[in-house]
Amino acid sequence: MKEFLYRFKQKPTKATIFTMLSLLILGAYSAYAQEDAGPTAADAVFVANNVWMLVATFLVFIMHLGFASIESGLTRAKNTTNILFKNVSIVAIGILTYAIVGFNLMYPGDFSIGQYFGFAGFGIASPEGAAGLIAYADGGYTYWTDFIFQAMFAATAATIVSGAVAERIKLSSFLVFSTIFVALVYTIAGSWKWGGGWLDAMGFYDFAGSTLVHSVGGWGALIGALILGPRLGKYTKSGLKPIPGHSLPLATIGMFLLWFGWYGFNGGSVLSADPGLVSLVFVTTSLAAAAGIIGAMVISWIVFKKPDLSMILNGSLAGLVGITAGADVMTPLSAVIIGLIAGVIVVFSVIIIDKYVKIDDPVGAISVHLVCGIWGTLAVGIFAADFSFMTQLIGVLAYGVFTVVCALILFLAIKLIMGLRVSEEEEMAGLDIGEHGMEAYPDFQQISDSGGSTMNYPPSEG
Repeated sequence: MKEFLYRFKQKPTKATIFTMLSLLILGAYSAYAQEDAGPTAADAVFVANNVWMLVATFLVFIMHLGFASIESGLTRAKNTTNILFKNVSIVAIGILTYAIVGFNLMYPGDFSIGQYFGFAGFGIASPEGAAGLIAYADGGYTYWTDFIFQAMFAATAATIVSGAVAERIKLSSFLVFSTIFVALVYTIAGSWKWGGGWLDAMGFYDFAGSTLVHSVGGWGALIGALILGPRLGKYTKSGLKPIPGHSLPLATIGMFLLWFGWYGFNGGSVLSADPGLVSLVFVTTSLAAAAGIIGAMVISWIVFKKPDLSMILNGSLAGLVGITAGADVMTPLSAVIIGLIAGVIVVFSVIIIDKYVKIDDPVGAISVHLVCGIWGTLAVGIFAADFSFMTQLIGVLAYGVFTVVCALILFLAIKLIMGLRVSEEEEMAGLDIGEHGMEAYPDFQQISDSGGSTMNYPPSEG
């Protein structure tokens, strides 16, 4: 050793330097290994779960861009700014109210009134140390991951309402409704299943929210559209007058953004990075969406004698909503059947609601989210042997009664206190001008004397 040190001291070579560094690294690693055995398999799973759930979170966030696009595209140009404003505001309202009260209403821990209501206090605060990290949720994910993933779901219910009441609701009234609906109605209803409440104890199953998110939002949309009444000129003495949207390309982009985000909506609801289950959910989600398009395509082509783009856009969303309740328990074949039926249902539902019931729903939100949400929830009891159809039906009815009563009280109270609908003059000119004093397309948009929507380029010179 002395000779080695003497040689190193005198004239170090590359070989001796490498040898000394190797000895130092090995010594350091040996000391570290004695103190800390390093990451365990549980640590690796914990990290993978959190990374996937956070990726799923921003996929769900992207869905709000999809909602904004499809709602804008299926309505008139003169209301585009208003619709975009609502969709941006809803995201902020959903996240903030969920942080203030929503998270602790939806996941109260202990229920104070039977298994129907519980509240864990205002605000959010992660337990200190490991209790908020690897010891939280049985080592599945952190407290913060849990909160932000669930918060992204919260705003979706109000977004569904936005489409059904578009083009005639006061902005301030809608924002007040959305705040209360997301903060209280959605979260209390959600606690009955996802928070371990009475429906969960009964065996009701809703994997990612066909009922908890989509039907709850759909019931709110139905009540809002009923109380508001139809848009001016929609139903005349001569019959139903179609009011087409201003941009089918924008609506199509919205549909693809929603489908893309649905991989996080359903895939993240596994609440882990389990490769078998996540990949199954991706497959069933994709198959149902594709089958929904085909179902809507065939039926609408037969009924209208022409292929209708707006119908197949809603067909894809119908399939996605339909599979959401049972995406993790369905076989590929069952997913195709559920999506196909949802695509057929949505076409007939749009026709019945629009033509016979005479509820004006500009984007078909009631048909997509409420009707197909009910279908998807009941389908769990039909196609999955482990779940009861009657229990699923009880859940559907319970959420329907609760949400209808709450939405009815909210809308009527807002109508009495603030007013709910814009004036005829504002509606004719467009909510962009009436509510915001700006146009979405100032270089191209023209508003006719009758209040019709146009998107005309200025006439060419010469």
